[in-house]
Amino acid sequence: MTDTKPDDAAIETTMLGLVTARGADKTVCPSEVARALGGPHPDGWGPLMQPVRRVAVRLAHAGRIAILRKGKPVDPDDFRGIYRLALPAGSSGPGSQSGV
Repeated sequence: MTDTKPDDAAIETTMLGLVTARGADKTVCPSEVARALGGPHPDGWGPLMQPVRRVAVRLAHAGRIAILRKGKPVDPDDFRGIYRLALPAGSSGPGSQSGV
């Protein structure tokens, strides 16, 4: 068993890959990002949920993803409960990312 946790860059790459693959008007559960990195067992992905949220907030501030609750965008600094991740409104996917 290893104690190596994915860093923020790995979380960001995985998150952006999943929302891009899902496409416009579709969402990804944050646990999907955590499971992709930590494996199927809750002991692997569970501890990644807070880092995933932290990266999601940073990417939402940068306009690279949208954080949704009940299908509506939320303020990245002020949301609670269950949320989903998506491409920002009007985004066309990977081509919309600048500086990559």
